[in-house]
Amino acid sequence: MKARTATAVLLPALLSVTVGCGSTSTPASGKGPDPKGSASAPGQAGASGAAGASGSAGTGGAGETGATAAAGGTTGPRRGAGRLERAALEQGDLSGYQISANGKNPNAPDGQPQADRKACQPLADIMGDKPDPAARETVNRGIGSQKQLGLAVSASVSSYAESDAKALIARLKDAVAACAGGFTATVEKQTGTYRDVKAADYKTGGDESVSWTTTAAAAGVTAQVHLVVVRQGDTVMRLMALNVTGGRQTPQVPHEVADKQLQKVRAAR
Repeated sequence: MKARTATAVLLPALLSVTVGCGSTSTPASGKGPDPKGSASAPGQAGASGAAGASGSAGTGGAGETGATAAAGGTTGPRRGAGRLERAALEQGDLSGYQISANGKNPNAPDGQPQADRKACQPLADIMGDKPDPAARETVNRGIGSQKQLGLAVSASVSSYAESDAKALIARLKDAVAACAGGFTATVEKQTGTYRDVKAADYKTGGDESVSWTTTAAAAGVTAQVHLVVVRQGDTVMRLMALNVTGGRQTPQVPHEVADKQLQKVRAAR
């Protein structure tokens, strides 16, 4: 429980993970899910993805309880939902995964982390509420694996002007190369250190993509993270994976998750 709680509370710039100590996804603080929802437009803080540990009954989508989701219930986009809501993953899209649309840890701060090095700001931004400030709208999801103990993935889709989406991928590639030695990022006076930034070989579709790994640390808690960012036209999908149990196994974004997310982005166009 200590490792899970610390990861959720002390590394909010990395990933907002809602995990409890028992078989439900009740936040460790005892507070309820964040009421702000999962989408954010420019100037508005959105709820970052949240995921329960393996086998937990995570919070489902709007109007669905965790128990219903755990039983295999499917929550589709609301009637009349916009393109990003239709592109976002929903409970039932992926067998063996719990998908939450509204469950940001209430102790996690909102906003975009600020890096101590300008060259690394794109890497700090990608771990905030939006992939970067140029995003017009972002819809977040949290995914908990029921196959790999403790694997949690934060997934989001964001809309851009296509030129801004292309520029984001280019900036991220440059930042990964420039920040191998690490950097620190602060959001709402909470600071995390990210070291050993390394480009990762990760095959995915889309028009272009970038992937890397890093080791995050705060208040004595360390977590390895794998990130994948894919551009499809004017849409950017962001996936971040970590082990919320505090294990040493290096996490990886499951290819079936990345492939399904890309499939939905393409279908929603």
